[in-house]
Amino acid sequence: MSDPFSSFLPGAWHLTGVGPQLALILGIMLFFGTWGGHLFQRLRIPQVVGFFVVGIIVGDSGLQLIKPEVIEMLNPISVIALAFIGFLVGGELKGDIIKKSGKQFVSVLLFESLVPAVIVSVVVTIASYLFTKNLIQSVCFGILLGAICSSTAPESTTNVMQEYRAKGPLTTMVYGIVAMDDAVALILFAITSTIAAPLLGGHATSFSRQMLNIFYNVFGSIALGLFLGFILTQIIKKLMNDEGLVLSFTLGILLLSTGICDAAGFDNILSAMSIGFFVANFAPKGARSIFQITNRFTPPVYVLFFVVVGAKLNIWVMKPLLIVLALVYIVGRTAGKSVGSWFGAWLTKAPASVQKYMQYCLLSQAGVAIGLSLTAGNYFKDTIGDSILLVVTATTFIVEIIGPVFVKYGITKAGETGMNVTEEDIKKSSRVKDVTWGSECACDPRSHAIVKETETIKNIIDNFGSHHNQTFVVSDNNGRLAGVITLEHLKETLLIGDFAENMLAMDIMDKPEHVCTPDVPLPEVYERFSEADTDVLPIVGKNNEPLGVIEKFAVDHYLRARIIELHRKLEVLSCQIK
Repeated sequence: MSDPFSSFLPGAWHLTGVGPQLALILGIMLFFGTWGGHLFQRLRIPQVVGFFVVGIIVGDSGLQLIKPEVIEMLNPISVIALAFIGFLVGGELKGDIIKKSGKQFVSVLLFESLVPAVIVSVVVTIASYLFTKNLIQSVCFGILLGAICSSTAPESTTNVMQEYRAKGPLTTMVYGIVAMDDAVALILFAITSTIAAPLLGGHATSFSRQMLNIFYNVFGSIALGLFLGFILTQIIKKLMNDEGLVLSFTLGILLLSTGICDAAGFDNILSAMSIGFFVANFAPKGARSIFQITNRFTPPVYVLFFVVVGAKLNIWVMKPLLIVLALVYIVGRTAGKSVGSWFGAWLTKAPASVQKYMQYCLLSQAGVAIGLSLTAGNYFKDTIGDSILLVVTATTFIVEIIGPVFVKYGITKAGETGMNVTEEDIKKSSRVKDVTWGSECACDPRSHAIVKETETIKNIIDNFGSHHNQTFVVSDNNGRLAGVITLEHLKETLLIGDFAENMLAMDIMDKPEHVCTPDVPLPEVYERFSEADTDVLPIVGKNNEPLGVIEKFAVDHYLRARIIELHRKLEVLSCQIK
């Protein structure tokens, strides 16, 4: 079936990527991809789905605004994006966590890879045989797809976890699994393609040669990454205070790694992940901010990457038989990933969140699966090669749309969203009305920090002794803000002696020069503190009525308390055993 949407646009609108059109193509992809991601975010759907859908619309399955040959020309974007993804995934693999959860990690990795491979092999073989009545071809078709299905795409999975600032035992386990189950898929494919070759008359490389290639690929990639990670660590030790240079050297190392991997036949993601792993575990603590710096640079790269992935897919070449087999493949793979990840986690008594929700985070499929399907297409081009490629392409189209949604569901139900934040992140997302000290809210019309102008100093001092506030706001008879009383005012008043106890708030208050409202973001509050050379701002409502007082030391305490609270939640999540 041909693409019914390709004729919607005039021929001149189908961009070729030649000359100035390349800038136009990148602009369309970046602008509309970002817009699509934002739109899906507003719908409470992960932004990566929006990027992917925009790619489908402008690419091979949609309007073909961007022609297939142009999409192929943009492959370097995908390769570079994978390097960034690998680097940031490696940064999450802390040595102490791996040491603590190593047994659980290996168990989950093996079962979430092998169980879907077995299930897909069986169900696809049966479904194919029912249609074709060719047992040998059906068995080979099943075992090859079973091997391919064991891989999980790290790209969209990690993007969702980063978007929702996830952190915890489930998130850590997912980072490790998506980084390593591709290696399991490569080994399974080497075994199954060796079995299928003599049965189908294909020309697959011998098993020993394939295993040697896998050994070379995996360990060569790791060795290269660790070496480049060592170089990067030595460089950033001396440049920790210059973010611009740190970012430039990091990008340079990642691009260098990508180029060497391409020339030497190494795995780009695994090499970049090894760089990130080395920096995360062996660089000085202050130098590890390199991941935050790099992460700020990656959003446009990710947008282009997922738009390219979506644009590559062509769903209009599917035949009815292949559609059925694709659906069987998805059901079998989903069931296998679910059962396998649960059993592996249960067997090693992993935290409850891993046992319950790991299954939702392993559905995405992309790079390695498509790469292996292309290899199968070359090995068995006269028999089942094209069918394998079409099934994997079609299923990738589906799981790359639904997969991120399930990842969001899993990490949300596990309680790990919003846990990977710093004080600066909390500050940016908080407003004056959010600040608390224990059970007391800084913005509260009933706050003890609000006193009448006729209140005696004795009562104010008694109030001061029982609460944390060091500043009081004064309300006049009309309920409007009249003034501010600071700790310094009270100290000076006490020097007067017993006479001071009979003084009133209006006698010692100062007129406030600066105020804020409940909806002012905390970064702006800090700016006002600095500009006004003060540590205190009265909080007022629309009619200038006092609602409380915001004090710098109280805001600092609130931010630290939030971080401590998150750390405690992480400890609880890590200790929960189902």
